[in-house]
Amino acid sequence: MITCSKCGKENQDHYKFCLGCGAELPRGAAAKPFAPQTPSRGVPAQAAPPAARPSGSPLGATAPVAPPIAPPAPVAAPPPAPAPVAAAPAAAPRPAAPAAAATVPCPQCGHPNIPGNRFCASCGYNLSAVSGPPPAVAAAPAAAPVGPPVAGVVPITLTALRADGSEAGSYRMPDAPTVSVGRDTGAIFAGDSYLSPRHATFTRRAGNQLAIRDEGSLNGVYLKLRPNDPQLLEFGDSFRIGQEIIRYEELKGAGKSPDGVERFGSPARGYIGRLALVIGRDTTGNAFPIPERGVHCGRERGDILFSEDGYVSGLHCRVARGADGRVYLTDIGSSNGTFVRLRAERAIVNGDILLMGQQLFRVDF
Repeated sequence: MITCSKCGKENQDHYKFCLGCGAELPRGAAAKPFAPQTPSRGVPAQAAPPAARPSGSPLGATAPVAPPIAPPAPVAAPPPAPAPVAAAPAAAPRPAAPAAAATVPCPQCGHPNIPGNRFCASCGYNLSAVSGPPPAVAAAPAAAPVGPPVAGVVPITLTALRADGSEAGSYRMPDAPTVSVGRDTGAIFAGDSYLSPRHATFTRRAGNQLAIRDEGSLNGVYLKLRPNDPQLLEFGDSFRIGQEIIRYEELKGAGKSPDGVERFGSPARGYIGRLALVIGRDTTGNAFPIPERGVHCGRERGDILFSEDGYVSGLHCRVARGADGRVYLTDIGSSNGTFVRLRAERAIVNGDILLMGQQLFRVDF
């Protein structure tokens, strides 16, 4: 057993996250020898050969040897499955079926969990959000394709993506002109506490077009930029690279004091704005002025470096003026992408990737 250092709950040796608080469990070389003994089905397979020896051996003296085999039975007594397996192999599938039906599959990784678990033992997903009403909500999207589709409506699916690009689950949007999604929607949204209850709204437009609008969510809706496709930046726009949230701000003086005294300050001539790190709601940290030539952001190369953020590429993006004199944000082939926060309704195309809460969603239609 592994005892959680955070809440003190005991967990099985093969668990990666605590069932009580969701914290990552410590791992070491000592946990590996116990992993083979954890599954209840592995013990009877080794105990079956000794039981077969007395029946197949011509020596009747082997029957009294059964008492030494009896001690392993009490050891395996907590799981009642071993005894029926040795006596009647056909009975083994019967308890297995209810056990599988009683488990709660993790919506993120699919690992079967005991109904009382608060967090997934494999990936740490918050299972409390899917215990109760959410499973019924999750079943509704699956039943939607069975019914007749609405005439002229293209089916839309949101697919949650993990950090490695693999799919973590999908949500079939209802066939309606407008569909709102958020933490109250359930399904793949239920376990994300960074999502607002009503986070964003999708609207179907004429000609099989789709648009998304942020419904005043706390953490916003971000759209992943396509590499080398410039995105216009206005003062007040925010974008995200790696784990950094950056806002493009205007450089302007503080003005005079109430009694008409001019304030000291560095001259802003030759700069087109500044990039400020957002460290909290309406709070910024370090700020970097943008010269006329523009700036490059990255982890190893560029004018603004985020050396401690492993999700930022060596050379990630560029902020500079275009031929029309306006300022543009361009992703220059980063590994994890550059995301711009949407301030108004925005048309999206098939395959666009959205960042909402802590999850990435691919839009397929």
